[in-house]
Amino acid sequence: MIRFLSPWWLLAVIPVLALAGVYVWVQLHRRSFAMRFSNLELLQRLTPRGIGWRRHASAGALVLSLLALALGMARPAVDVQQPMERATVILAIDVSLSMEATDVAPNRLRAAQSAAKDFVEQLPRNFNVGVVSFAKSANVVASPTKDRNQVYSAINGLRLAESTATGEAVFTSLQAIAAVPADGASGAPPARIVLLSDGFRTYGRTIEDAGKASSAANVPVSTIAFGTDHGHVSIGGQTTPVPVDKQSLHKLADMTKGHYYAAASASQLKQVYQDMGSSIGHRTMAKEIGQWYIGFGLLFGLAAAAMSLLWSSRMP
Repeated sequence: MIRFLSPWWLLAVIPVLALAGVYVWVQLHRRSFAMRFSNLELLQRLTPRGIGWRRHASAGALVLSLLALALGMARPAVDVQQPMERATVILAIDVSLSMEATDVAPNRLRAAQSAAKDFVEQLPRNFNVGVVSFAKSANVVASPTKDRNQVYSAINGLRLAESTATGEAVFTSLQAIAAVPADGASGAPPARIVLLSDGFRTYGRTIEDAGKASSAANVPVSTIAFGTDHGHVSIGGQTTPVPVDKQSLHKLADMTKGHYYAAASASQLKQVYQDMGSSIGHRTMAKEIGQWYIGFGLLFGLAAAAMSLLWSSRMP
């Protein structure tokens, strides 16, 4: 259906219709203005033969030209369906103090940030990517978006904090996925959570609860363990060992049918999104078609000029 984005310009149709009305009125009253001509033989010689309906053709084409141009000024448009990609990946990154351990150079957090950015770089450009950071609580620092610069900025801005709420990270990631607009598609978008951590949960809901919630939502969680069994950090002037809880991270991945990695590379992480597929929704957009009206206006205008030259030029 055609609609007009600037409907006030439809008022430009009024003078065109008025002009057409004046023309019709003049044609209906031509006899009252006609002059008497006594020499009929001479009149027949002066008057073009067979002009008939052609006398009105050029005028009609001119009116149609003006009408098309007037409608074009109102910005006619039609609604079109624009496909939208909804596949979503959430990067949940551990920012607990244990991620400061240097058993992975330069430290666990920097290694996780680097792996996360490499992973984002490998993702198809039409995927949505979001970032969740977690320590004592989990927070969405970048809502799912196709803007990669926004995602990189969120990853670079991560800062360390106390505690590790691994379960909360999964729940917050699921909430971010649920917030992705439907855009006309049915059901939740295909999604994956990639959780980068050194493992040990110290706060919030359990790994088991998070795994059940993620399985119920049909969102696999792939986990990446950063660190070794010999890592340590200095907290309050004391050296504290921070071994990686590989068992919990492996369990979370198994519960949700995700992948577990003890070390991550871009090629390994491709498995996380290769089986995602896509979900195409549609967004209704207005597509302007004013150029067609302008084109028809030009065409009718040229036709009016051509008919006027061909037929009216026969008059002496």
